[in-house]
Amino acid sequence: MQYTYIDQIPDVYKHIYISPHLDDAALSCGGAIARHTSQGDRVLVVTIATAAPAAEGPFSEFAAAMHGRWQLSPEHVVASRLQEDTLALERIGADSYWAGFLDAIYRIPDTYCTAEALFGRPAITDPLRQQLAALLDELHARASGAMFYVPLAVGGHVDHQLTYDATVAGGWASTTAFYEDVPYALKAGALEQRLGALPRKFVPSIIDIDATLSRKIGSIASYASQMGELFGGEDAMRKQIIDYHEQLRPEVGTYGERVWVMI
Repeated sequence: MQYTYIDQIPDVYKHIYISPHLDDAALSCGGAIARHTSQGDRVLVVTIATAAPAAEGPFSEFAAAMHGRWQLSPEHVVASRLQEDTLALERIGADSYWAGFLDAIYRIPDTYCTAEALFGRPAITDPLRQQLAALLDELHARASGAMFYVPLAVGGHVDHQLTYDATVAGGWASTTAFYEDVPYALKAGALEQRLGALPRKFVPSIIDIDATLSRKIGSIASYASQMGELFGGEDAMRKQIIDYHEQLRPEVGTYGERVWVMI
C-alpha cells in the first residue's frame, strides 16, 4: 500500500523505516524488512526525498552529471525512481509513504554542487532540518508503538546526517534503531569512522536474514538506474551485498544485517 497523505497512515505498524532516498531502506535493511513482513508484521517505509524538481531546474553541473550517470532526464528522473521504489518495496512486502521533500542536489543546488559538499557538513540554512523535525513528530504521534529505524549516516551524505540529527534532537533515539548505510558502510573503516565521530555510544544487534537475503537482493536490483552508480552493475551488487552480510555472521552460509542502539 502506498499512502498519499500522512493522515492516511493508520496505527498498525510495528516497524517504520525512514529512508532519506528512494533506495536506502532496501539497500540497508531489505533483509530485515522482508523478515518482518514474512512473519506477519506490517512495515512502513517513509522516504524523504521524493519531490520532483522543476523541469527547467536550476541544476548544477554536478546534478546534471548525476542524471547522465543514471541515464535519466531531469523531467523524468524522480518519476522513474518512484516506479523503481514501488517495485522494490513490493518485493519485500513493505507499505510506503513518500514525504515529498527535495533531494539535496535540488533543494539547495548552489550549495550541494560537488561531491565534497554533498558528503560534507549540512548547510545551516537547509530547510530539511525543520521539515524532518515536523515529519518525525507527526509519525511518532500516529504510530506511538512502532520501532523506528533511521540511518546512522555512515558515509556522511547530508540527507542522511540531517535525518540522524532530527531523530536525536527530537528525543526519539530511545525508540529508534540506527542502520548501517549501504553502500557507504561497505567501504573499509567507514563505519568505525562514523561511530568514532559521534558523542554517544552505541551497541550493535545482528538480525538473521538467511531466509530473506535473496528477496533483499531482488529488491535492490529494482533500482536499475542506480546499479552502475552504486555498485558498477547488478552482478557486482549481488557479490558485494552477499559478501557484506556474510561477514556480519561469519558462520558458514549465514547472513546478517546490523543495527545500532544508542546507550
